[in-house]
Amino acid sequence: MLNRLVLISAVSALALGTAAAQSPDKPAANAPAATTTTTTDMKTGEAKFVSSQKPDQWVATKFKGTDVVGTDDKKIGDVSDMLFDKAGKIEAYVISVGGFLGMGSKEVALEPTAFQVVPGDPNSATNRSPKLKLSMTKDELKNAPNFEYYKEPRATTGTAPGSTRPAPGGMTK
Repeated sequence: MLNRLVLISAVSALALGTAAAQSPDKPAANAPAATTTTTTDMKTGEAKFVSSQKPDQWVATKFKGTDVVGTDDKKIGDVSDMLFDKAGKIEAYVISVGGFLGMGSKEVALEPTAFQVVPGDPNSATNRSPKLKLSMTKDELKNAPNFEYYKEPRATTGTAPGSTRPAPGGMTK
């Protein structure tokens, strides 16, 4: 539950920061009333709730898959994941680049400051969603270092084959 709250808070903070520049001065006629966004007070343990999503906020389920466009405004990848620190701060967006139908693609991670949010076309049936723009080309991303997910060290229960292990009585095999 705490992880979900941290994730929602982090994505909300990102959306507020990046979408503030593109939000209209006047709310739309059908826009919901403003809601209070709060967090948990760790000293008192009192939970504070967010009652609804605001028009200028994104949720992670919708953010994943967001198109990433390059300097020529052509799609060069899409968001496949987000990297958070323990405090909930977004460290990087993981971008899937290249490949076809998920095969042969690679993942690279870039800090959020590398991206600019570009609004979608409200008159388009297929291009309404906002996009993330990079000042890079697809080739530059393909040549960037791969992002590696953390793999927890495997627990060992014995010694590797061929190793010398003391036999009973202190003798080696």
